[in-house]
Amino acid sequence: MLSFTDHWIGYLALAVFLAAYVLVIVEEHLDLRKSKPVMVAAGAIWILTAIAYASQHQSHAVAEILRHNLLEYAELLLFLLSAMTFINTMAERNIFTALRTGLVALGLSLRTVFWLTGLLAFFISPVADNLTTALVMGAVVMAMGAGNGRFISAACVNVVVAANAGGAFSPFGDITTLMVWQKGVVQFGDFFALFVPSLINWLVPAALISMTIPHEKPSARIEPVEVKYGGYVIVLLFLITIAGTVLLHHFLEIPPFLGMMTGLGILKSYGYFLRRKELDEWKQVPEFDGAVSLNVVYKPAVKPFDVFISMKRVEWDTLMFFYGIMLCVGGLGALGYLATLSDLLYKDLGATTANILVGILSAVIDNIPVMFAVLSMNPEMSLGQWLLVTLTAGVGGSLLSIGSAAGVALMGQARGIYTFSSHLKWIWAIALGYAASIAVHLALNGALFGP
Repeated sequence: MLSFTDHWIGYLALAVFLAAYVLVIVEEHLDLRKSKPVMVAAGAIWILTAIAYASQHQSHAVAEILRHNLLEYAELLLFLLSAMTFINTMAERNIFTALRTGLVALGLSLRTVFWLTGLLAFFISPVADNLTTALVMGAVVMAMGAGNGRFISAACVNVVVAANAGGAFSPFGDITTLMVWQKGVVQFGDFFALFVPSLINWLVPAALISMTIPHEKPSARIEPVEVKYGGYVIVLLFLITIAGTVLLHHFLEIPPFLGMMTGLGILKSYGYFLRRKELDEWKQVPEFDGAVSLNVVYKPAVKPFDVFISMKRVEWDTLMFFYGIMLCVGGLGALGYLATLSDLLYKDLGATTANILVGILSAVIDNIPVMFAVLSMNPEMSLGQWLLVTLTAGVGGSLLSIGSAAGVALMGQARGIYTFSSHLKWIWAIALGYAASIAVHLALNGALFGP
């Protein structure tokens, strides 16, 4: 591969990427969706890359590298499209709302709620992803702690740390772990070696923060919500889809997206019968005076099930952001920047130090481009080191509220209560958990680091 790191084209491409990322960071202030600048930057960087390679009479090489990057993105896109549609469908069937109202109805003390929401976040996020899990548990926290900003703030920090930690030991828990699994550098069963380090990552700050939570019992009241017909079947279909995806990948080496998309096809087929049933039960408002039907004037409050509405509600801004980021990083790699960075990090500093720094970096820069850059560098590392960078990239984002999708989402949900500064107050405790999880991984999984 050619290198243009000392060429004006390389400098310009790097400047384009940095400018786009600055716009991503100030997204909330500009009200500019994060996918827009990175998609433009991706196009600009690949045009510059093509010009650079054309000057060396190697235009064909650019097309090959670009198609390789696009294939990696396409696999991620189809996997996430399926997973997000399942999650949105479960939300439409009131699965998560019923869970929230059920927990609130138990009448628990604030400290019990603190530990229970953290525990559930840790064990749900490996399956439902850390973003969805954080939003559901955040809703429970806000319902139970209404009027108690101090509790809500502390509990939100706990939920973010727990959701990110839980997502680190499962390929389904975070985008970074999914990317590592799809790349094939860590097999499905190997991720569970991170269970204890991930648990420690959550327990250490949780224990410290919980000391500030009172034992008082709030008087939260909320109307019970029933799961809609077919909701539990959809949960079962999701679990079967995950199991089938893992088995197909393990025994037949079929890329994970195929298993997930097949499961999506089954969900859509089941959705057909759900829709037919609800259409049969849906009573039209009778016409009056033989004139205009009320259906023409008023929209019905409840509509028959439609799986395509769940697909429409997928986070398309996020998926397009991944497109822009992955192609930006791929373009910079084609210009030689990733090879230079790989030499600096993994040869000069050593794998362990580099992987720890990756986690700290992911608290400031989104962990997706950081992990994609590491995977693109593809440094020679043992399984223990690949697990280490998977752990650090997954949990490093907990150090700051802006370091993970879970944190950003909860800042919006608990606006003005859970903030950047309220999270920063506990960075020392989260950092202790970060350091402890790395130490536990090095001690517990030492054999995986090789001689």
